[in-house]
Amino acid sequence: MTTLVSMKHTQEAITLVKKRFEERFSTTLGLTRVEAPLFVESTLGVNDHLNGVERIIRFDALDHTADLEIVQSLAKWKRQALHTYGFEAGEGLYTLMHAIRRDEMLDATHSIHVDQWDWERIITKEQRTSAYLQETVQAIYATIRQVEQEVEAEYGISAILPETIHFMTTQELEDAYPTLSTKERETEVTKAYGAVFLMQIGGALASGEKHDGRAADYDDWTLNGDILVHHPEIGAFELSSMGIRVDREALLKQTAIAQEEDKLAFPFHQGVLEERLPLTMGGGIGQSRMAMFLLKKRHIGEVQASVWSEETRKSLQAEGIHLL
Repeated sequence: MTTLVSMKHTQEAITLVKKRFEERFSTTLGLTRVEAPLFVESTLGVNDHLNGVERIIRFDALDHTADLEIVQSLAKWKRQALHTYGFEAGEGLYTLMHAIRRDEMLDATHSIHVDQWDWERIITKEQRTSAYLQETVQAIYATIRQVEQEVEAEYGISAILPETIHFMTTQELEDAYPTLSTKERETEVTKAYGAVFLMQIGGALASGEKHDGRAADYDDWTLNGDILVHHPEIGAFELSSMGIRVDREALLKQTAIAQEEDKLAFPFHQGVLEERLPLTMGGGIGQSRMAMFLLKKRHIGEVQASVWSEETRKSLQAEGIHLL
């Protein structure tokens, strides 16, 4: 498998990957690009609290009475924006989201700096189904494969993704590999299928454990999932997290399970409960993750300018890996 060594050529390839994917992805899903905030008011309840344990970066500002928060993702903000901007059923938006996650455990695929295409589309009540979710996943996956083949033609980097993506629930995965950790399960299943959409993330499995955490107030835990592919040197590699968002019933159920009913007083949550906000589906697709996978890089710092310890830089440089 060929990969790019020159940092200059890598920069050129990153631009190609991001440009081509954004064009194809937004056209395929019929999305309009919009501007998005880097920070939001703490009192609105639109920031993503992720697993609920990550520390949000808060700060004050002149001429502003409420504290502000650096976004962790735009999962809830996008749904509000669709309503505010007057989008209709079948229409959607996407934005280039940048966030800072100060508690991220840094490794080959995780950085403090999060950059992704964040997207959201209005759906009907009849479309809140697993079948519609899978249909959308297939459209996104086909776009990823298209760009991978363009990268192969342009730079000679082997296209390795299978023609189809395999669908599996987290419970089916636990049943298949009961003695393995969640990450080990993901590696085994992506090794077997090449590409997998792992569904139903957030709720407890038969073992009593969760496969992974999901905030209780945006994804419906029964109608969501991750697009996972197999990176030849890293193993399971997440490109996207997405899902159909909570309706009134799912929001009440999941916040009760998470013991987070206090959040229901926020304006955003009231909009869901009173059914003023539209039913939507959406997700995030990692920009640096996409470039890293399609260019077959071994570390996200090869395609993203971020901050790394001197020890990390030196150890990777000894292996011929140069971080931006």
